[in-house]
Order: sequence, then structure tokens, then C-alpha cells
Amino acid sequence: MLSWTREIVATGEITDAMGPDPIGYISYNSDGRMMALVVNRHRPALKGERPSDDEKIALFDSMLAYSASYTLEEGRVIHHVDASWNPAWGASDLIRPFSLDGDTLVIGDAPGIDPATGEEVIYRIEFRKV
Repeated sequence: MLSWTREIVATGEITDAMGPDPIGYISYNSDGRMMALVVNRHRPALKGERPSDDEKIALFDSMLAYSASYTLEEGRVIHHVDASWNPAWGASDLIRPFSLDGDTLVIGDAPGIDPATGEEVIYRIEFRKV
């Protein structure tokens, strides 16, 4: 993952969605399955062997993970989510515009609602093939 930014549509303010320099991978397989994992590179270390309730919240808020089948349409990839770190996603379809330029994949550029704030935002995620 190269970057993940979040633009608030109302103000144009752009921030890092998962902190600066996130760690992330997305994998598309020829069998029509995909999975994604993103974590904040600066996740706090645990204070003990088992996370406290507050640490669990911080860990949950500093990651994203899901798996899905996927289909491609003109300029869009649709992730048919069947498992997610966030149960609110349930079994849903995530429709994402994308572009592919050499070994760089950019997903995003369509407005959506930020589940944490309720704001209309545009996410832009950039990956390089490894």
C-alpha cells in the first residue's frame, strides 16, 4: 500500500485515513475471490499480554480487514463482502471505481459516508504490485 487518503466533500480537507504510511495489502485471485488488510503503521503496543477494553477499541479502530468475491464492470470493481472485521458491513457490496497504471492500482474517487463520522467523504487508496 502506498497511501490511503480521506477527503471531506463539504470542506475539501484531505487527511490520511489510516495514519501516515499505512501497512496494507489487497489480493485479487483468479477464482474471483479477494481480501484486504490495512493497519495503521503506528498502532500502540499493548501494555500486557492481553489487551484491555480500551486497547481493543484502539486496535479495532486502527485496522480494516475483509474478504469477498468480486466482479469487474467498466471502470469499477464490486467487492461482494462475506466476512469483515466490522460486522456493520455484513454481507454487502462495496462498489469502487478503480484505475490501473502499470503496477499501480488506485481505488476510490466515489463519494461515500464515513461510518465513524457520518460525513460524506471520498477515499482514495493506492497500491503497488509486490
